[in-house]
Amino acid sequence: MKQHQDFTQGPILPVLLRFALPVLLALLLQAMYGAVDLQVVGRFGTAADISAVSTGSQIMHTVTTVITGLAMGVTVLLGQKIGEGNRTEAGAVVGGGICLFTVLALAVTAVLLAAAPRLAVVMQAPAGAFAGTVRYVRLCAAGGVFIVAYNLLGSIFRGVGDSTMPLLTVLIACVLNIAGDVLLVGIFRMGVAGAAIATVFAQAVSVVISLVLLRRRQLPFALPRSAVRFNGAIMRKILRLGTPVALQDLLVSISFLVVIAIANAMGVTASAGVGVAEKLCAFVMLVPSAYMQSMSAFVAQNIGAGREDRARRALWIGVTSSLVCGAVMAWGAFFHGDLLAGLFAADAAVVDAAWEYLKAYAIDCLLTSFLFCFVGYFNGRGQTLFVMAQGFLGAFGVRLPVALLVGRRAGSLFHLGLSTPASTVVQIVLCLVWFFKKEHVKSETP
Repeated sequence: MKQHQDFTQGPILPVLLRFALPVLLALLLQAMYGAVDLQVVGRFGTAADISAVSTGSQIMHTVTTVITGLAMGVTVLLGQKIGEGNRTEAGAVVGGGICLFTVLALAVTAVLLAAAPRLAVVMQAPAGAFAGTVRYVRLCAAGGVFIVAYNLLGSIFRGVGDSTMPLLTVLIACVLNIAGDVLLVGIFRMGVAGAAIATVFAQAVSVVISLVLLRRRQLPFALPRSAVRFNGAIMRKILRLGTPVALQDLLVSISFLVVIAIANAMGVTASAGVGVAEKLCAFVMLVPSAYMQSMSAFVAQNIGAGREDRARRALWIGVTSSLVCGAVMAWGAFFHGDLLAGLFAADAAVVDAAWEYLKAYAIDCLLTSFLFCFVGYFNGRGQTLFVMAQGFLGAFGVRLPVALLVGRRAGSLFHLGLSTPASTVVQIVLCLVWFFKKEHVKSETP
């Protein structure tokens, strides 16, 4: 039975939504994954355990962000080859990706094992939680091959137009991780080590199940053993497409860490409020993030098939439908942010601080409906260097200067939060200029 999605035919909106919904649910589970992990440790562990897992998770999240960005190269290139109808070259992309990410897995493992203490210092892990942070990172690093494989498989499935399988793998990992936390941390009182082992075990089982199901599926590419080789041309194309995305995601993450540091300097209440707000923002931004991933896969297939007109229509349809969802999320964050913050904090002052910060993010909910669809569109077209450039300019040319200015002038959390929509406005302008410039060039081409 055919178990992949052909994005080059049929009505655009139903096809796009059918793909985006599982992506959205997978992102939701991933957001819950880390939250539940920390809650279990908080329930059964010590304060040092909580700090260690929180800091170690931030380190691992940054590493995963880079891996996911690099894997976008596989999604885009594979989608383009499938759109072209070239099964052999599509298989070569998967085979080359397997070899490339195997080397990456070994490198990630070696670097994290050696650099764990230094990373704990950079993250300013408290003295009481320093050893636990190092232990958590090293145990997760020991399962680096599963972390990399987990993200590579997701990129392959999205490239062939299958968003249901990544959802299933995330669901399996989430359930196993929770069960492992309860068993190892709650019953056997293994603390930080138990949390790390549960995470690695969950991803390992998820990867194995994904490989078994992958072998049973009818896929739109041929993958003989000869295709799994170090194909220099293919690997360079994957890196050319994926590296800018990985760098952009890394730089954006760093810019947000600096904003959080500025909030920390504004006092305990402000720090706690921003911490709560950032947890909520992870959920608030799920819809535009789902559209971004879906748009990348959709556009890649249509570009490969020579359907540029359909790719452009998908962009504007995506922007419009995403804007509807963004308006709902913005309304909730702006007018009912206190109720949302109350889910994570009981202190009235912290709730008020979180709500104040969220009001700025409510504005960004509307703006990212545009920006994330454009980013997905450009990624799908393979224009990832531009995506990196606009992300860098937004983060370091606008967000950080505005945040630093607010910090120096002792502004409110709302003003600090405005650094994010200010950056998004500039990025949207850059995207529009780039988009219409490219369209103008095409219209003049004989």
